[in-house]
Amino acid sequence: MIRTTDQAMMELALDEARGAAAHGDVPIGAVVAHHGQVIARAHNRREHDHDPTAHAELIALRQAATVLGKWRLTGCTLYVTLEPCAMCAGALVLARIDRVVYGCDDPKAGACGSVMDLVREPRLNHRIEVARGVLAEACGQLLKEFFADRRTMQGQFANRPY
Repeated sequence: MIRTTDQAMMELALDEARGAAAHGDVPIGAVVAHHGQVIARAHNRREHDHDPTAHAELIALRQAATVLGKWRLTGCTLYVTLEPCAMCAGALVLARIDRVVYGCDDPKAGACGSVMDLVREPRLNHRIEVARGVLAEACGQLLKEFFADRRTMQGQFANRPY
């Protein structure tokens, strides 16, 4: 179920995503809200930090846990521009997030309903409410532009002898 604050929070996540693109990372942004108040914001930093786990969601979860002073993030909603992958979805379950709201589906690696549904897996001890498609067009467009630019840049170097 989409709520009135979801679009405003997703706009903040989109702002974060643009920050990732500015330093060459895939433009994914995340925001954690605790009872409607923003407590964490992050964007992908895999390229920047040389860290395969530096996904926006994980960085935002760490920040939120620090702010709240606990690892159980009950009362929190994660807003993210792209459907979380299995690693991030697993972390969301372990953190006891109440709700995840995402922009566009990830048909290759999405773990909140597209490829698999880890966050609502009945065999796990926690399930998460999911709202999908919030500002999906804007979130998807940001990713399309980023990858189109990357392909153009790679083409510029294709005929170099080194």
